[in-house]
Amino acid sequence: MQHKKISIRILMVMIIAVGFVSCRNYKELTKVPQPDTKDLVRDAVENDADTTSLDIIPWRTYFPDAKLQTLIAEGLDRSYNMKVAMTRIQQAEAGLYMSKSAFLPSVAAAARVDHTRVSSGSRGTDVFGYTSNLNSLGLTASWEADLWGKLNSQTRSKYAAYLNTLEYKKLIQTTLISSIAGSYYSLMALDEQLRTTNETIVLLQKSTETLQALKDAGQITAAGVEQSKALLYSTQLSVFDLESRIRQQENAICVLIGRAPGAIERGSINDQKIPATMNGNVSVRTLANRPDVKQAELSLQSAYALTDAAKAAFYPSLSISTLSVGYAAGGFSKFFSPASLAAEIIAGITQPVFSKGQLKGNLKITKAQQDEALLTFSNTLLVAGQEVSDILYSYKSLVNKNEWRDRQVESLTKSVDYTQELLKAGEANYTEVLTAQQNLLSAQLSKVNDKLDQLTQSVSLYKALGGGVQ
Repeated sequence: MQHKKISIRILMVMIIAVGFVSCRNYKELTKVPQPDTKDLVRDAVENDADTTSLDIIPWRTYFPDAKLQTLIAEGLDRSYNMKVAMTRIQQAEAGLYMSKSAFLPSVAAAARVDHTRVSSGSRGTDVFGYTSNLNSLGLTASWEADLWGKLNSQTRSKYAAYLNTLEYKKLIQTTLISSIAGSYYSLMALDEQLRTTNETIVLLQKSTETLQALKDAGQITAAGVEQSKALLYSTQLSVFDLESRIRQQENAICVLIGRAPGAIERGSINDQKIPATMNGNVSVRTLANRPDVKQAELSLQSAYALTDAAKAAFYPSLSISTLSVGYAAGGFSKFFSPASLAAEIIAGITQPVFSKGQLKGNLKITKAQQDEALLTFSNTLLVAGQEVSDILYSYKSLVNKNEWRDRQVESLTKSVDYTQELLKAGEANYTEVLTAQQNLLSAQLSKVNDKLDQLTQSVSLYKALGGGVQ
């Protein structure tokens, strides 16, 4: 009994002594630095009250077209990329569960039967053939105390990794929604270009008929008729290209939403409204909603947590290597009697002294990874700010083009009408008519592209600001 008390006292003195020495060098958890976000977005406002943030705008509100909403919903439900993202979340959840379980003791049930027969050489001839039996049944456990936050730091790293997978899922979702919306708008733009081209073909056919009549009347030469036909044929050829591109675009959308290639139901590009967010102000704070920014930030937090864990590895660890409680007896008749109750505990403190440079090397590695994560985070913020700045200015430029594009189309429409009348009156030649018709078609197609570019910029802003939460 006296020996037991001395052992306990020695153990307590060791704990206090090693703990005192270690506490002198132990520091609190490292604070993760925050990069400077000032002026990341060019011309950004300072007052967040005047800004619109996409983190409170569901995608159904941002993209009000009912047919587009149906495609997005189908894509979110069937996309293989989304399913892959969910499996990554499940893996991260399992890792986080294992990390949290490290704080708990390991418990196992143990049963043992010992049968010993002693030889004459070890015990003498008087006990030759002596046998002994010892049967035991109970629970064994082991546990390590997290004195210096090593396990806690590892758990924080796993938790950051888990949140990172959630942001990865959001990134996949935002990218998928943006891709579907962008492809949908492109498909409608091709429809409008095809419609405009077919209308132009009708006008060119009428012009060719007019020129043929003038030739028959001897007012123009055959060259004018043939050039008009050549322009008509060239325009008709573009129809086949547009129809092919439309079919390919439909197939591309089907792949995005996890559907076999087929037709896509859609509306008209002329009915599409630009989200009000494009006309609002943007604050630097909205960049925090971007999944890639959050991923970089979480990776930084994970790197700092791993560095703290590497530092904690230099400090002593207190562990209970063996803790067993159960019954032990030579025979089964007295197995569960109070006298057969047995217990054993083995505890100790381990202080690293020499580990072949592994601890120092690991700390250097984690610090380098920590610096890398900080640089990556800072660069991600810069790229995010550039993207938002470029998108907003590009959209404003496109809006400014609207008025002038409308004027251009209006003037060219009048030019076509005037030249045709002048041609009939003999005051203009056929080249003026053909040139006016070519210019009008080009301007009309450019107007369609302008509308597509505006819609594309709205999709890009949705992605650049992180997308909606629902």
